[in-house]
Amino acid sequence: MILSAAALLFAGANASAQSFLSSLLGSSSAASTVTSLVNAVTGGNVVYSAPISLNGTYTYNGVAVSISSSDASAVLTNIAGAAANSTVEAKIDEKLQKVGIKPGSFTMTFNNTDNTFTLNIFGLSLPGSYKIGEGEKTVTLTFGKTMQYFCMTGTLNSTSTGATMLFTADKYLGFAKKVLKNAGEKSTELSSITSLVDNYDQLKIGFKLTK
Repeated sequence: MILSAAALLFAGANASAQSFLSSLLGSSSAASTVTSLVNAVTGGNVVYSAPISLNGTYTYNGVAVSISSSDASAVLTNIAGAAANSTVEAKIDEKLQKVGIKPGSFTMTFNNTDNTFTLNIFGLSLPGSYKIGEGEKTVTLTFGKTMQYFCMTGTLNSTSTGATMLFTADKYLGFAKKVLKNAGEKSTELSSITSLVDNYDQLKIGFKLTK
């Protein structure tokens, strides 16, 4: 029932935006443009504000990207931001896939009994602990000795298919470099991602996880 209500509210908000843009731009194509952009940036994974329990196993389903806006209240700014997110996300996803980080390439299993997790990637089993804080909107992942106790804190959201985690670009790239190093994989493509993210302020990168 909660998911149905959320879907109706999302649809209503989307319809309002479409109506506003149609009247503003005087074009019937505005509505379809909004719909295309919304679908592109969410990928069908609508973000909910409901609390989340990470207990269980999740599969990586692609990179998640967020570019903050200084004027997030403006409708047109939001649409431009959605288009930018989608474009940058596609570019980063393409480069990550070249080093083997692609949909289905790893799983994360969380145990909320003792707040531990295990990342399984490239044949490696990388354990660690996690902590959810700030009203269940942030997550801190602390890896074990194999990853030199690497720690990263980011935002956490539940979605219609699982969850998303977003970290600062430098933290995410640090995570990717350590994983690739431990797996004996080349990380040359990550330098091109670094060059790309340097062009954007307040860029966050993370995981789309399907439960």
